[in-house]
Amino acid sequence: MVIDLSRCTGCQSCAVACKVENNEPLGIWWNRVLTVGGDYIDQPSGTFPNVQMNYLPLACQHCENAPCVKVCPVGATYKRSDGTVLVDYDRCIGCRYCMAACPYGVRAFNWGNPEYSPGISFPTGAQDDHMDPDPSSGSNRLVYTPSRPRGVVEKCSFCVQRIDQGVEPFCVQVCPEGARIFGDLDDPTSKVSTVISGGRAQQLLPELGTSPKVYFVPPYVQKQLVPSTSNSAPSELTSSASLIIGQAEYVGGYIPDFTPAPGGLIVPPPPPPAVSGQNSEEDE
Repeated sequence: MVIDLSRCTGCQSCAVACKVENNEPLGIWWNRVLTVGGDYIDQPSGTFPNVQMNYLPLACQHCENAPCVKVCPVGATYKRSDGTVLVDYDRCIGCRYCMAACPYGVRAFNWGNPEYSPGISFPTGAQDDHMDPDPSSGSNRLVYTPSRPRGVVEKCSFCVQRIDQGVEPFCVQVCPEGARIFGDLDDPTSKVSTVISGGRAQQLLPELGTSPKVYFVPPYVQKQLVPSTSNSAPSELTSSASLIIGQAEYVGGYIPDFTPAPGGLIVPPPPPPAVSGQNSEEDE
């Protein structure tokens, strides 16, 4: 998959579509849209009128060298022949080793019986269990079920119940800006391969050696449009268009305190400045 961040408007359509199609319970988000800018969701960085903001949709990266697959003691998390990383709900024992191993913080755990918004009595998403049809994966691999079991780990599956029928993931289908492209990376003539071969598409944390199969086309960074009172423009408006995860508000999971190698794509945000007159968290 390729996601063009210059096209992403942060509308959250992909996150909502993912939740609907996969019948995700309250508190579970397989797909989140983080704000890259200020300290809060939809808040830019900089000082008006010299401000900058964009968005970073974040879900499972379906890594070629997936650490979650390596640490799963029962083989519940596995990578099938087409490269999709899946979870077998029947095999998962809820140890959460995969969550600890994932450097992207994109897995969620069902602590209790699934709950949904009050008043919703109609079914959403795919209503049938889906078994992995790939014979190389083994038999009886339950990779999707609308009846979410308690005590298992969940994550993005590229809508496996759809792609196995030749249909695009729902997030790709609903994106109003066409920011998402899904296809076969092994086919050099596919659109997704063409975009990646163009040279601008980047992976998240490539220095970790996970070889993610989700690529991002960085947003264009504008130069300062209106002169500021200082002699230099804000650094975020003149720096290169690297991918930066800001302190965005989201539900579920977490973004680890990364210490990337020089030139890494993800830069951990600095701690928020202390506010005069308020106690610190340590004092509280």
